[in-house]
Amino acid sequence: MEKRMYHYTTVSKALEELKEKGFMIDFNIQESKIINNPNDFEIVHIYRYEGESDPGDEATVFGIKSITGEKGVYVAGLAASADKSAALVLNDLAIKGKEQQF
Repeated sequence: MEKRMYHYTTVSKALEELKEKGFMIDFNIQESKIINNPNDFEIVHIYRYEGESDPGDEATVFGIKSITGEKGVYVAGLAASADKSAALVLNDLAIKGKEQQF
């Protein structure tokens, strides 16, 4: 499936729009599912928000779909750099997805 990147004015707006598209699960709460089973997930939407004055305000919103049909979101802040962070797994999935498109 083609990944789509959207540009919203705020992270809240991105989350609102994704919720309207059926992305109801908060994978930040269930990030162990992503970490333990990365091949069970596909990134469908990516939204990157860059803070205008503070790089610490940067965030990425992922719209994620599981192989079982679950749809949800994961919000990764700039500080998401822990070795076992779901954000790293999702970034890896996004990079692999780009390689497969070429």
